[in-house]
Parts: sequence; structure tokens; C-alpha cells
Amino acid sequence: MDEGQEVQGIRVILAKYWPSEQIVELYRAGGWWLEWMDASRIGDLMKASFAFALAIDISAGRAVGMGRVISDGMADAYIQDLVVLEEWRCSGVGHMILKRLLDECKKSGINWVALIAEPGKEGFYRSMGFKPMPGHLPMMLSTQEGGGC
Repeated sequence: MDEGQEVQGIRVILAKYWPSEQIVELYRAGGWWLEWMDASRIGDLMKASFAFALAIDISAGRAVGMGRVISDGMADAYIQDLVVLEEWRCSGVGHMILKRLLDECKKSGINWVALIAEPGKEGFYRSMGFKPMPGHLPMMLSTQEGGGC
């Protein structure tokens, strides 16, 4: 883990490991956890990410938000899985996570960072400098019977 900044009882850290049940709770909070998914692979997911940031409630020792970057570490990067538990939303925790991830990209010289925003979240990402990509269409191929990637 890497030392992070502390604000309002929250510290944002970079981690390669955290208890999988807390990570699954965050994926569920985002509506992204499907029952066929394997919680034992969470550690692999964290290690394979270019950066995996966790917002930790210091008093409880519990992860209340997360986000990750997938990248080759040189050119392009993609923000994935940015989520904050309901009780911590609109408190600045999401901004702290995203700022930490963007700082990691900048440290590596990555100057092109993209993401797919969920409807209604555009304002959050615009406030951090993101802009729509006119003329581009996000696409997905589902390789799992359950409908996820």
C-alpha cells in the first residue's frame, strides 16, 4: 500500500490487496457484481490494475470507495469501477479517489485518460476536467452467458 491523503476521516490509498468481501460490497453498491463472478479473483484484479485506489474510513478500517485504472503504463489509460458507498456519496470521496488515480497516470507520463460515465454522472467527471468525445461510441462484447464481460 501507498501512503495517501487524509480528509474528513478518509484516507485514499493505492493497494494491491484488500479483503475481497469489502471489494465485492463496493461492486454491489455500483450494481456491477453478478452472482457468477468469483470473489476469489479480486486479488488478481487488483494486482493486474495499473492503479487500484481505495478510500478507507480510518475509524472503521473499512473501504468506502474504490476506483482503478487499466493501462499499459505508457500511453493510454482507462478509469474503471469508480464507486462510493451510498452513505459517503456527495462528500468529496469520489473526487479524492479520481484525483489519486489521475495523479498516478500523470506520474507515469500518461496524458490520455478516458472513461465511460454512467448516465447522470457527467457533471461529476466534467468537474474533474473530463469532456465528451464527440463522434465516438463506446462498445462492448459480452463473452459470458450471464451478460457481463
